[in-house]
This record gives sequence, structure tokens and C-alpha cells, in this order.
Amino acid sequence: MRAIIFILTIIFSLLSPVSAQNPVIYRGFIEGDIDPGLSPYVKRVISEAEKNGAAAVVFEINTFGGRVDAATQIKDAILNASVPTIAFINKRAISAGALIAISCQKVAMVPGASIGAATVVDQTGQKQAEKYQSYMRSEMRATAEKNGRNTKIAEGMVDERIVVEGLVDSTQLITLTSEQAAAYKIADTVATSLNAALDALGYKNAKIVDVGNSWAETFVRFLNNPIISSLLIMIGLVGIFTEIKTPGWGVAGTMALIALGLFFGSSLILELASWVEIILFVAGIILILVEIFLIPGFGVPGILGIVLMIGAIFFSLFNYQGYLDYGILYRAIIQLAGSLVGTIIILVILYKYLPKSAAFQTFVLNDSTSGEKGFISNPDNTHLIGMKGMTFTPLRPAGTVLIGGKRFDVVSQGDFIEKDVEVSVVRVEGVKIFVEKSE
Repeated sequence: MRAIIFILTIIFSLLSPVSAQNPVIYRGFIEGDIDPGLSPYVKRVISEAEKNGAAAVVFEINTFGGRVDAATQIKDAILNASVPTIAFINKRAISAGALIAISCQKVAMVPGASIGAATVVDQTGQKQAEKYQSYMRSEMRATAEKNGRNTKIAEGMVDERIVVEGLVDSTQLITLTSEQAAAYKIADTVATSLNAALDALGYKNAKIVDVGNSWAETFVRFLNNPIISSLLIMIGLVGIFTEIKTPGWGVAGTMALIALGLFFGSSLILELASWVEIILFVAGIILILVEIFLIPGFGVPGILGIVLMIGAIFFSLFNYQGYLDYGILYRAIIQLAGSLVGTIIILVILYKYLPKSAAFQTFVLNDSTSGEKGFISNPDNTHLIGMKGMTFTPLRPAGTVLIGGKRFDVVSQGDFIEKDVEVSVVRVEGVKIFVEKSE
């Protein structure tokens, strides 16, 4: 028995170091354009790594950049992580991708990869004003400082005026190759594969757990696509206008609620909008309804309602972080303007062509309902003109008379007429029969 226990102890002692040398590493992927839809995914990868006691989380990066507000959200999430973070640059981390990469505690690059060129540009690629560059410089400098990296190199990725001896003069932005990044302490290692990089960083024989996008994250990112979100805005506005102009509640109103729910819901998840924007939008609708149903004409409530609705939509298209990136602001203006123009075009088409369409005609009664064909909305009493009758009740001036043994509701010409007085029918206007005393 002692021999068996001794053997088991030997085996356990041999296996224990092996298990200790197999840390679990969670891997997320930062690829393509950096947009607000990427932030919830990155936060979930970090959360799962923390919850499951991972040794570290690694982000495999291959991007030309994207929106600064989205990159800042991702950077903040990585800096706040309680688990060690690693950036594995597989090919490139350009522009906003560079900010995300240096926010990780360790950086590894494959041979031939690049990092840098983080100056802020607009939609056309033109460099933006100094205040935007100043913000990005400070973000890069503070992030590099937090992780013990070369702050001058980080700033030089944004501002070409920063000179780094032996690397660039005052006319070039800094973009580093893998070897340069390692030499200037931006990257910690250069490795041909992720496993080799993890070995070099002290995570030998690591077990890698890949974390992909969930269907919900993919769906929210899809909704945030400028084309899709613009369509949701148009459907919502057209549906609201149509519902206001028609009695009851119908398909248009339901579609509007669904579209606007998806738009504002995805913006809430991506931290582009808050409940403030939603409250402003609802307040705008209420003001328009007040204008239509309670106040004659069109004045201040209606105008204010429209302004609140448009403003709420506009501020739900981007994340304000203490400064306005002109590129993001420009994109939001273009998207909102396109949505409003599209809404107007759709409403004009509906107003002009829908009543003539075959589908609409199935809901319309086209047959003539003229009096000649026997269709009348009220009884025709014109044959009573000139006939005489007796008042059945006093006429004050309205009352009842008996004409030919039948009761008729009549109105006197203005005089009070007592009961049991002979009267004559002088004229008929619609449902009204006018009488006067007989001579």
C-alpha cells in the first residue's frame, strides 16, 4: 500500500508543474473598421477572461483604424481590465488601432507588421484642426505613459512636428515596423505566431480560448451601420407622420415603434445615446400632437417638437467625449440630412402615388353614390314644401308637427308657436324642415 501511495505521489508531483505551465489565455479579435459596435465585444471578452480566472487576455489586431470615439471606449475598457492584457499585431495597427494596441500592457508584433499614423483626419483623409490633434496626442501620450512606453514616439504617431533622432524629422508622422517598434520600446517582442509571442512573454504552453462575436453583438453592429440606421430613422419618421394623419392605430405606427426602438436601443447599448435623447424625442412627439389636436394653426410647440426630435436623433449618432471630432460630426450631419431628405421623398411619393395604386384602390369605394342612383345620406323631405300640419308640441323654435298623420321634427321661422296650431312647411334644407303659422 505504501508503495502505491509513493508512486502516486511521484506521478502527481511530475504532472503538477506541467499543469502550472499551461495558462489559459482568452483571445479576442480587432479587425476591419473600428466602430462603436466593436466596444461591447471587447468588454465582453475582458469580462469573460476576468470571470473565468484567465492568466491574460490577448487581442489580435489587424486594422487601418476607424472612429476615435469607438477607439477611446475600447482603450478605456482595456486599461480598466483587472486581467493582464496583450496586443498581438498581426499585420497592422494603424491610426485608432495604434491607440488600442498601446493600451495593452504587452505588445507583440509579427515580422513585417506596422504600427502608427494616428493623426486625426476627416472623411476625405485631410488632416483636421490642431484641437483634434491635441486631444489625440494627449490620449496617445497618457496611454503610453500608463504602460511605460516611449511617450515621444506615441505623440509622434499623431504629430509630424515631433522629431525623434535617428527615426524621423519634423515632416513625417511616425509609423514603425516590427523591428523599429521593438527597438524603441513600443513593442515587447517580435514573433512569427501567437504561441511564440506568448512563450516570449512568459505564457509557455498556453491554452488559447477564442471568444467570437455573439449574435446579439453582430446584430447591434449591423444596426449601427450608417445605411441601416438611416433606414430605421426614415421608417420611424414616416410611420409617425402617417399615424398622426390617420385615425386609430395601424401598421404605420407599429413599424415606427419597432424602427425607433431598434435605433435608440442599439445606440443605448453602444453608449452613443442615453435616456436623455429618448426623453427629448418623446417630448418632441408630444409637442407635435399638442400642436395638431389642441392648438389651432402651427406655432411654437410644433416647431419646438420638430427641433427636439431631430436633435435627439442627431445626438444619438455619435458619442461626445469632451471634444467634437469633425470627421464624426460631419458623418453624423450627412447621415441625418440624408435620412430627412429620404423621409420627405417617401412622404411625397406616398401622398402623390399611393391613392392611385391598385393596392390602395382595394380600400376605396369607387362607385358613384349619387341621389339619381338612389343613394341618399338623409331622407328627402322636399315633397313636404307647401303642405300643412298641426303642431304636436310647442315650437321653441324646434318641436314636432303632424303632417299627413306622421310626426316630423321641425323648426319654426323664429317665432314661438303653441301646440295645436296649424303650420305650413316653407322650405327644407337637408334634414331641417322649416315651418310658419298658416294664414
